Amino acid sequence: MTQLINTWSKDPSEEDSMTDEHAWIWREMIDCIPHADLSQAKVLDIGCNQGGFLRMLYDTQPFAEGVGVDLAQDRIALADAAKGARPLSYLATDTLADAGTGFDLAFSHEVIYLIEDLEDHARQVAAVLKPGGTYDAITCCHADSPLWAGWRPKIAAFSNIPVPNHSVADIAAAFRAAGLDLSISRFLARAFIPNEPPSDYFPSDLARLETYCTWKLCFRARRPA
Repeated sequence: MTQLINTWSKDPSEEDSMTDEHAWIWREMIDCIPHADLSQAKVLDIGCNQGGFLRMLYDTQPFAEGVGVDLAQDRIALADAAKGARPLSYLATDTLADAGTGFDLAFSHEVIYLIEDLEDHARQVAAVLKPGGTYDAITCCHADSPLWAGWRPKIAAFSNIPVPNHSVADIAAAFRAAGLDLSISRFLARAFIPNEPPSDYFPSDLARLETYCTWKLCFRARRPA
């Protein structure tokens, strides 16, 4: 079992800004959902942090039930406090089965790169999806991205959990080994990328564009019907 933590980042303010920083990507994730009507759907958010993605998804396309899981206990408390009357629940756990089974849709955003045992993760996902259910795991933090070698030590410096070094092939192989049908997209290939000044993570405007449009990938794993 992976040890539960209070916060993912050693600096909680780093996490407090995620809802605003990730909102535009979450909207792209919602636009890519392969179902027009989610009213009867059961949805799982893996690595939910403060719960912003499920709140946005429900407010955009209401669904029947949503569950968010995360290792960070303090973030789960914040997510639960912010859910309002939405049909959402949040759990601090590393075991997806604790959230139930029969999920139509599952999501993670910049989470899978932090999971040490990818094959175990893929098996857990396969067990909680209903037949025909899909899991979208989205990340640009992988060994094939040109900026990752510079990013990894920066992230490791503030992360409360280890930061592995997975390649695209590593992630893909884990899903296939779990018996899931896998497809991969360049997730933001046609998106408009918000422009910000160069930074420690993106040394130029072109590096930002290239990383998001070329190396931010969506691994869509489907449990066979």
